[in-house]
Amino acid sequence: MLIPGIAISIATCPGVIVHELAHQLFCRLFKIPVFQVVYFQVGNPAGFVLHEIPPYKWQTILIAVGPFLVNTLLGALVALPAAIPVFTLNNANFLHYVLIYLGVSIAMHAFPSTGDAAEIWKEIKKDDTKLLTKLAGYPLVGLIYLGSLGSMIWLDLVYGLAVAVGIPNLIIQWLA
Repeated sequence: MLIPGIAISIATCPGVIVHELAHQLFCRLFKIPVFQVVYFQVGNPAGFVLHEIPPYKWQTILIAVGPFLVNTLLGALVALPAAIPVFTLNNANFLHYVLIYLGVSIAMHAFPSTGDAAEIWKEIKKDDTKLLTKLAGYPLVGLIYLGSLGSMIWLDLVYGLAVAVGIPNLIIQWLA
């Protein structure tokens, strides 16, 4: 069963918005001017951040992978308060399920896009790129493309469920 990417983007738009906010947050942290931000739109891409090219290549990498860090953490934190009533007490209400949905939606959009990979690739293949940056950057680009291929078999949904359901359940078991 194939579901068009646009329908998935609409259903999980909170995750798209957080993904773009994460890019923008890292730009702000590094004082990189941002020219345009589209947090969500119906189409491809579902959102984007246009910014100046950072002066350091490691900043390009961190801006690109910022959503992985932010969306993963926020997805788990949003779902955590609902985990006990939904998965342990069987005493959940509508709000708890909304929090689980938001957590999964946010975590689903943690993976950097192929556009992010292309930006990293463009910067690290330059002659002035330091060896350590290349050693970190090339495998990262490969992982991003693998994640993109994995989304064809719902890897992004599996990741979202693991973060928003699995991590809170592990925390609950650890504290119990």
